[in-house]
Amino acid sequence: MRRREFIVLVGGAAAWPLRARAQQQKVPVVGPGSIQGPLAAKVATTTIPIVFSTGVDPVKVGLVVGLNRPGANVTGVISMTSALGAKQLAFLRELLPEGLHFGVLANPNNEMTKVFIKELRAAALSLGREIDVFNAGTNLDIDTVFASLAQKRIDALLVTPDPLFSNRRVQLVTLATHYKIPTIYFSREFADTGGLMSYGSNQIDMYHQVGIYTGRVLKGEKPADLPVLQAIKFELVINQQPAKTLGLEVPAKLLALADEVIE
Repeated sequence: MRRREFIVLVGGAAAWPLRARAQQQKVPVVGPGSIQGPLAAKVATTTIPIVFSTGVDPVKVGLVVGLNRPGANVTGVISMTSALGAKQLAFLRELLPEGLHFGVLANPNNEMTKVFIKELRAAALSLGREIDVFNAGTNLDIDTVFASLAQKRIDALLVTPDPLFSNRRVQLVTLATHYKIPTIYFSREFADTGGLMSYGSNQIDMYHQVGIYTGRVLKGEKPADLPVLQAIKFELVINQQPAKTLGLEVPAKLLALADEVIE
């Protein structure tokens, strides 16, 4: 296999082969993309090998035929973020046992959001909780949503995985604090920024797995022969400072489950 013809997708990032430059350097090119990057790459080529990382079920969104036999030119690693929605809701219930009405922040422009929301609704039903979905596709939408959350007296908020929200984590954390809304996020960067709680896959470990697969493909293995991997490390991070600001006492059971507690 020629090195120049290779695509790597890390966290939705796409490595597109720029042929003119690649003919000189003959190395893979990795660049940032969006969470729709894996699907876009698959549409763009059926021959160039693709290694992705994504937070949804790649079978349900049509990225691969099956996890054990992905087929064609695509394989990668999934963080199982959509499946983790149920776990995130369970943590909110543990934090707020009296809370019955939870809000969900979602980007309607993200094609993968529908899958996440569908599974989240099923999880909420099993937990005896009600959820309302609030859509935000721009920075201004985010401001509007938080005003609505306050008016509707939402007990807590779950932020769905999306590049927009990752890029606006300071805005999200600031608004959640301002409106006093307990919020759980999908990556630890939010908790590090001052968010109350996060639960998701360990990104460093997941990217390590992507790197291993990338190396195997570069050495000649075919993506079709490499089963899609699932992230094996997950982390719950709780920040005590916003909890105090919100007037919440985090249950000892929840603190014991946390991989890290930020004091």
